[in-house]
Amino acid sequence: MSNQASGQDFRADALPLCQPPDPDPRMPLLHCPPGTTDCHVHVYGPESKYQVANTRSFDVPEALPATLRRLADTLGVERAVLVQPSGYGTDNSRHLDAADELGIPTRVIVALRADIPESDLRQLHHRGVRGVRYNIGHAGAVPIEEMPLLARKIAPLGWHVQLHVMDDGGQAPLAQMEEVLMSLPTDIVIDHIGSIRPERGVAQPGFQTLLRLVGTGRCWVKLSCGYRMSHEPPPYLDMLPYVQALVASRPDRLVWASDWPHVSFKGRMPNTTDLLDLMTTWVPDESTRNRIFVDNPTELYQF
Repeated sequence: MSNQASGQDFRADALPLCQPPDPDPRMPLLHCPPGTTDCHVHVYGPESKYQVANTRSFDVPEALPATLRRLADTLGVERAVLVQPSGYGTDNSRHLDAADELGIPTRVIVALRADIPESDLRQLHHRGVRGVRYNIGHAGAVPIEEMPLLARKIAPLGWHVQLHVMDDGGQAPLAQMEEVLMSLPTDIVIDHIGSIRPERGVAQPGFQTLLRLVGTGRCWVKLSCGYRMSHEPPPYLDMLPYVQALVASRPDRLVWASDWPHVSFKGRMPNTTDLLDLMTTWVPDESTRNRIFVDNPTELYQF
C-alpha cells in the first residue's frame, strides 16, 4: 500500500524555519492519572528519510519520536495521538512509522484523498489510524469537497473526521459548514477550540456553532493551542470563558492536547509543561479533568 498520493511532488527549496519547542520541559505540578493521553502531537524528520511536501509554507526543525517520548515521560503522559500535519501532505508514512517507534499506545490521524481503496483503509486501521484530517486554510490541503465521500468510506471503521479551521478574519467557517458537518455519518473532532479569538466574545458565530455541534454528542473538541489564540501568558485566562462553556455543555466530548512541537508559532514559545499544568485552571474539578485526560480519549480513539 502506498502512503503517498500519486503525483505528489517534493522540493528542497529554502523556506522559513520554525522556532523549535522549548527543549527542557519541566516536571509538571499536575499529577497525570494513569492512561493520560496527549491527543494532538506531530513528529518531523529526518528529512533524508521522510520528504516534506512541495506545498508546505514553512520548514520544521527535527522533532523525532524519541524526543516526543521523553516529553511524554516527563509529563506523565501514557498514550498519544499522532496527527498528520500539512507539511507532509498526504504522505502519512512519517506518522505511521512513529506510531511503531514511540513505545506507548498510539493512534494516528491521517490525510487521505477520497479515492483510496477500502482495502487500504482496513490496513491503516490495523496500524492504528482512527480518523482523517482536513486543514482548512492550508496550501495543498486535501479538498474539503471530498469530505462527505471519504466520511462515508470511513464510517464503517468507526473513524471520525477531524477539522482544523484557521483564523479567517471573522468569516466563521464553522458556521458556514455546520449543515454539511452534521450530515456526515461520522463523529467530528474540532482542533484547538475551533481557533476562536477570545477578544470576539463567546457570542462570536464560530464559537456558538461549536457549542451547537458539541451539544449534539457527535462532535468532540480539543482543549489545546491556547498559546496561539490568547493575548495573555499561561494559563491564558482570556480562554477560560470558552473552556467553561464547553465543559458546561458536554464534558464527555472534550480531550486535551499539547500540539507539540508547536510549529509555525511566532510568539514566545511556551514550555510544553505549562500547557498541561494550565488544565488545573481551565478544568479545576479533578474528576472532570481525569475524564478529559483518560476516559474521553479511550472512547474517541478506541484505545
